[in-house]
Amino acid sequence: MTPAIDLLKKAKAEHKVHSYHHDPKAPSYGLEAAEKLNLDPARVFKTLLAATEKGELLVAVVPVAGTLDLKALAHAAGAKKAEMADPNQAQRSTGYLVGGISPLGQKKRLRTFIDGSARNFDTIHVSAGRRGLEVELSADTLATHTQGSFADIGRP
Repeated sequence: MTPAIDLLKKAKAEHKVHSYHHDPKAPSYGLEAAEKLNLDPARVFKTLLAATEKGELLVAVVPVAGTLDLKALAHAAGAKKAEMADPNQAQRSTGYLVGGISPLGQKKRLRTFIDGSARNFDTIHVSAGRRGLEVELSADTLATHTQGSFADIGRP
């Protein structure tokens, strides 16, 4: 299993794990997950890392069908600006490979912001920590286990 799934099991948090055959040539890992699991892309969320002007890494969880609004993320974090984090730095900090970064069970706890649209669904899907592996859970369960907060940080 992965640290994300281990965390949820240990906490006895309600969740379901879904797997699919990952195609390394897929242009978008998140959209691939939505397609292969036959899910509405609005319910599948990607985990992105951004860095503030002071170098603080932030976790942003947004729908795969859209993009991250870096200005909105910076505002939510109380920072002046944010930019996408270096992929190598993201991998070192989380312990996961890009394309399989889960907001759960990261090596280092980072401030986490979940797009408010996640609350529109009974459950959402996020990476379970490996390409081809998704975990389904409620937005509130995700927020609880990441100590995350909700903010309007996604753009369609």
